[in-house]
Amino acid sequence: MCYGYRPTRRGLLAAGLGLGAAAFAATSMSPAAAASGPKPKGRRVPPGQISIQIYSVRDDLARDYDATLTYLAEIGYPKVELALGYFGRTAAQLREFLDGLGVHATSSHDGISPDDAALEAKISNALTLGQSYIVVPYLDSSNLDDWKGWAERMNVEAEAARAAGLHYGYHNHAHEFTTDLGGGTTPWDVLTSELDPKLVHLEIDIYWAVTGGVGVGAADPVGFAIDVIRDAPQRVLQYHVKDRHLDGDMADLGTGTIDFRRVFEAHRVREYIVENDTPDVTPRRTSEVGYDYLRNLRY
Repeated sequence: MCYGYRPTRRGLLAAGLGLGAAAFAATSMSPAAAASGPKPKGRRVPPGQISIQIYSVRDDLARDYDATLTYLAEIGYPKVELALGYFGRTAAQLREFLDGLGVHATSSHDGISPDDAALEAKISNALTLGQSYIVVPYLDSSNLDDWKGWAERMNVEAEAARAAGLHYGYHNHAHEFTTDLGGGTTPWDVLTSELDPKLVHLEIDIYWAVTGGVGVGAADPVGFAIDVIRDAPQRVLQYHVKDRHLDGDMADLGTGTIDFRRVFEAHRVREYIVENDTPDVTPRRTSEVGYDYLRNLRY
């Protein structure tokens, strides 16, 4: 999810594509190649841990919110991750609607609150909806002090969230790995050193972590993403699962180049959240393909 993302997507995706794309091609397997490789061990993503970030279907939501959520329920999604507000409902009204569909809003993307009153409202709404997670979706600056200040504020918010029984997390893009804040320090360095591991977890967007690896010239961008996951002192509790075409654009799951078996085998999480900011065909098709891919994947 990258609304408000200051660098252009194409500009970021182009970073390091020359040699980086060649390296990525050499270290990634297409779905067909993966299927013809060593037989999977049989582990699967638990169906109850599959979710979708509704930003992926935002165009459909704008046309008919109720019909779109109903369709996600019909596909089989037991969970959704909220974004973009409640579309004219209160948190209580949205909870009632989702309960009627048998869908649980377990997580939401919410920015850092501007004041304590807004934080209190954010936590109250999350509790009303029955959420387990609140996740900061995006921050961007080339200023070191901005990142330090944000980390400090997130620790404060996370402490309040934990007191209410909620997990508080941060969602990455690629620029956290590629932006030089001075002396080679990156935003990711600041976040992983300043965010309290007892209070803040990570929601790793696999696509963006891999793209970050391409951007820094990693010989193995998927391995770079796995190192990001393994090396962070914070717990990685959620994944955003979206695929990547060789040209760097986003792809529906199973149609791109990311070896998700390798990532999932390296680290398992509590939620596997389907996402594609730019659906290959239609938002509904992205939703269908993503759910089917995660249900059928063995690793």
